[in-house]
Amino acid sequence: MAQTPRPNHPLSIADAWAFTAEHGPQTTFFFDFDGVLSPVTDDPDASQPAPSVPGVLEKLATVVQRVAIVSARPVSFLRSRFSALERVDLYGLYGLEVWHEGEVVTEPAALPWVPAMAELAERARTELPGDVLVEYKRLSVALHYRTAPQHAAAVERWGHEQAERQGLRVQGGRMVVELKPPVDQDKGMVITEGVRNAGCAWYFGDDMSDIKAFDALRAREAVDPSFVGVAVAVANPETGAEVSSAADLTLESPDAVAEFLTEGLRRF
Repeated sequence: MAQTPRPNHPLSIADAWAFTAEHGPQTTFFFDFDGVLSPVTDDPDASQPAPSVPGVLEKLATVVQRVAIVSARPVSFLRSRFSALERVDLYGLYGLEVWHEGEVVTEPAALPWVPAMAELAERARTELPGDVLVEYKRLSVALHYRTAPQHAAAVERWGHEQAERQGLRVQGGRMVVELKPPVDQDKGMVITEGVRNAGCAWYFGDDMSDIKAFDALRAREAVDPSFVGVAVAVANPETGAEVSSAADLTLESPDAVAEFLTEGLRRF
């Protein structure tokens, strides 16, 4: 039987799944967490994966080479939400932490910044309005203004001032400003490394940091004519238009992601 040819962009859903089903043992699936596997919530600690997500990820991992979650959340948070998954790798804090085969590995260059991040979080709680939610993640600090959008400009200004003063990096997102150590690590770099031995890879994302992951898939395609990358956006009212414009396909919600995967698995 002749092999399915590499599909052209823009990909159709049928073409993407046909190629994936034929190349399952060489295919990797990557997923962001917030907004992709879980609805975005006012309180980040309240976020939970959509009910059918864990089961479909575990099933997917039995028919493809690898499944991984690549998130701004710490690995400890991801582990608390996916403790039953045995075959899914976890990348936390944009790849500064990795959970693989029962062990957490932290990027050594980031570790000296832990005290500075703790101090920054305390200062944010003191200096920013009380209704701005300060999320301390050990190796980063996220400043959420989803429940206080009137403070957006003040949060952005404070975050950029701190970044300039301390030599930190700023990651914008959906009604959040995140401050990170000046360490070369982002979702694009995770995907670049993660697809080196893959023949096909999917990435599901919803926010600005995910566009770098889409770009990594495109870059791999540019140098490897046999490789297929599928960029999937999940719609949202904040950054959705820009993310969708960089993707091959757009889904409407985390529940739709689970339904899409369930339907795709029927092709294997």
